[in-house]
Amino acid sequence: MIAIPYITALTTYFSYGLLFAFGQFRDFFRKIVDRYSSSNLQGYAPICLGLEDFYIRRLYLRIQDCFGRPISSAPDAWFDVVERFSNDNNKTMKRTTKISKCLNLGSYNYLGFAAADEYCTPRVIDSLKKYSPSTCSSRVDAGTTVLHNELENCVADFVGKPAAIVFGMGYVTNSAILPVLMGKGSLIISDSLNHNSIVNGARGSGATIRVFQHNTPAHLEEVLREQIADGQPRTHRPWKKIVVIVEGIYSMEGELCKLPEIIAVCKKYKAYTYLDEAHSIGAVGKTGRGVCELLGVDPADVDIMMGTFTKSFGSCGGYIAGSKELIQYLKYTCPAHLYATSISPPAAEQIMSAIKVILGEDGTNRGAQKLAQIRENSNFFRSELQKMGFEVLGDNDSPVMPIMLYNPAKIPAFSRECLKQNVAVVTVAFPATPLLLARARICISASHTREDLLKALEVISRVGDWVGIKYFPAEPNKQQQDESSLKLE
Repeated sequence: MIAIPYITALTTYFSYGLLFAFGQFRDFFRKIVDRYSSSNLQGYAPICLGLEDFYIRRLYLRIQDCFGRPISSAPDAWFDVVERFSNDNNKTMKRTTKISKCLNLGSYNYLGFAAADEYCTPRVIDSLKKYSPSTCSSRVDAGTTVLHNELENCVADFVGKPAAIVFGMGYVTNSAILPVLMGKGSLIISDSLNHNSIVNGARGSGATIRVFQHNTPAHLEEVLREQIADGQPRTHRPWKKIVVIVEGIYSMEGELCKLPEIIAVCKKYKAYTYLDEAHSIGAVGKTGRGVCELLGVDPADVDIMMGTFTKSFGSCGGYIAGSKELIQYLKYTCPAHLYATSISPPAAEQIMSAIKVILGEDGTNRGAQKLAQIRENSNFFRSELQKMGFEVLGDNDSPVMPIMLYNPAKIPAFSRECLKQNVAVVTVAFPATPLLLARARICISASHTREDLLKALEVISRVGDWVGIKYFPAEPNKQQQDESSLKLE
């Protein structure tokens, strides 16, 4: 739970209130002007209507240049950001031919596989020549190659499950699977900060949805006990099945799931556990096998394991791993398997090659070095940010570290000033986070060197002072401590 300082909350509310008031004022005059202007849509209801449309027009577009910045290189430790400009107050952005080489603190390239790799890249090129970029078919028609079957076996062995099924898109893995597994008469109990793909999948399932406080096993037990006692709405019949959904690493908080405690509660009340490891698989654990390995949890205790290949493996798509019966059922019923084009063969080869490097099956210890490097980089960077006085969320070993900004004016200020100094960061605001909890999300990679991290810390510290986001007193450095001790002597 984030405790917002009182003054910070007050000024943030005031800033949003001011923006809202000016936006409504401008909309009022716009309606007057539009009344006297001709339109081809007379009599039609507005196709975009409501607070979401107002937020986009009057708040988001003011700072649109901070989002969706195009790049023109691989998302390695350093990448090329295409410069843009606007002639209509950010309503539209136009690209230029100029590029800026920036330190990449925004991509999910946790292990550095997104750039050219000495082991993966040649194999991906070979698979491209052999299979082409796409199968142009769904898995049940002509879209299953030898690579797809090998990939599913490889993923199942890697995560410690009997079987797995892969999909061409990570978001769809959650949003398409949950409506197949759950339905009317079922109960989904979801962490309050679960990803939007889980939220949309749960809504589309038709199941009853209940939410428990973020990462709080005690409240999960309260919700479970209450829902089991009450049963289904109106009829009070027992639930057909209950699934508890959590994430390994929460993408906007950088926190590790309290998986051992949550599994203990689920076992006590005979509820299934669904674990989303999008940000944790490959990135944490001694051999990169995610939070189960990191926290000492037997994968057999997790009923459904989900993950994506877009972060640690430098590819695309997602997977579901579980029992053979579960995976066979999904292959017969899941729309993402039956109707969507199968994962690209070169992408499948990239995933398998990355897993082999992680496990040392390429004949080197580069995988172990990458895992050690991302853990060292993450813990060093988080520690240094906290020493500077920033409010940093998340746990040690997590490569995701949000820096709290709060005030809407600080979102573009922080993003633009970092970019001017060739550091590319991702800022996140409503609706991806609650209105008051805007933040900059730093993603650390094994490909970052210590020099890269020191440069980033220098720039972020300087910009943080200018923007005013160091909400805690900074720790004195070693030189200052030595000087103060000399004065005392």
